[in-house]
Amino acid sequence: MDEIIRYAKPSEEDAAPLVAMAREVFSDTFAHLYDPAPFTRFLDESYGPGGRMERDLADPSIRWRIAAIGDRPIGYAKLSQLVAPAPAPLPGAMELQQIYVLRTWHGKGIADQLMEWALDTARADGAPEIYLTVFDHNQRAKRFYTRHGFGEVGHCTFKLGDRVDDDRVWRKLL
Repeated sequence: MDEIIRYAKPSEEDAAPLVAMAREVFSDTFAHLYDPAPFTRFLDESYGPGGRMERDLADPSIRWRIAAIGDRPIGYAKLSQLVAPAPAPLPGAMELQQIYVLRTWHGKGIADQLMEWALDTARADGAPEIYLTVFDHNQRAKRFYTRHGFGEVGHCTFKLGDRVDDDRVWRKLL
């Protein structure tokens, strides 16, 4: 994999392949945990036409950074003002809502580059801290966030169909 990776703000042309990539990553990571029918409904609501991700891509208050090979996204980071249920957040706190990388690109430094962009962007915006939520059993993600200086500060839930899972709220002071 000696291809040149482009890091950039996504363009309108990147939207459809980016949504498809996000759907693939979410499916690869979590499909084995859920019943197929509610999982497919969630995917359609989140990554289908007119879904949450398309709406978020059109929202100027949400910041994005993609990693792509040519016109094919292989990863992205999504940064916003804080919406997670954080305990006593400081004014101006931000949230890393997602950092996704295709499985075949794990371990290649792409997530590290996307994380550095998110942290640098939050600092440049004057954020005193940055939060994220992570599925309690996603050990790979938790090791990654720990390596980047995040620590657990709370919990919340994630509901998909009838299943309610524990998520953890993590924070990094900037």
